[in-house]
Formats: sequence, structure tokens, C-alpha cells
Amino acid sequence: MGQLIFDSTTRTTIDDRALAHLQIVMLNKLRRRESFAFSWKYPASEGDGRSTVWVAPELPLHFRFSGSRAPSINPAWIDLLMDSANTGSGLHLVPEPPAGTTVAAPAAD
Repeated sequence: MGQLIFDSTTRTTIDDRALAHLQIVMLNKLRRRESFAFSWKYPASEGDGRSTVWVAPELPLHFRFSGSRAPSINPAWIDLLMDSANTGSGLHLVPEPPAGTTVAAPAAD
């Protein structure tokens, strides 16, 4: 399990595979100087609940992976995550679709 750390004070634990996909989406958005919200749910072991942070190019963001190998990337998952990031509610971790899945265009927000 890796960690996503915002502004050195807020962090969440995320599976390395999911974190690698989030990293691609987040860095692509930030490279284009696009800000967005990122929301996640806490597992029952951490008291349930949810959090949202504002991600912006000028704010520190740290991806910390527990494993040393980069996972294979599922382009369909990247598309779903990017679609999520481009909505009014912002980026949230969606389940990984089967490899080779074609992603339909998102509904208007």
C-alpha cells in the first residue's frame, strides 16, 4: 500500500496499482495547470468517513509507493479517472475496469 500525501499534512493510504493510475491522471491535470478536487473514502479500520482536498499546481503533492516495481497501466482506467477528474465533483477512485474496456463518454455534469 502506497500513500498520497498532500501539503505534507494530509495523507491517505492507497493500493500501489491504484496510486500509479491516480499519479498519471493528477500529473497530467497539473501539467496543464488545472486544479481539481480529489475525494476518497476511509476504510472501516480508519473510522469510515471521507475527505476531499483541493489539488492545485502550486501545492505540494507526494506519491509514495511501497513496492519498487511500476505496475502495468490500464488505459481504460486512466480514461475513467480522467473523466471523473473533469466533473464538478472532482476526481475519485473508481473501480478498475477489465483491460481493453472501451470507456463511453461521460454524461454532462
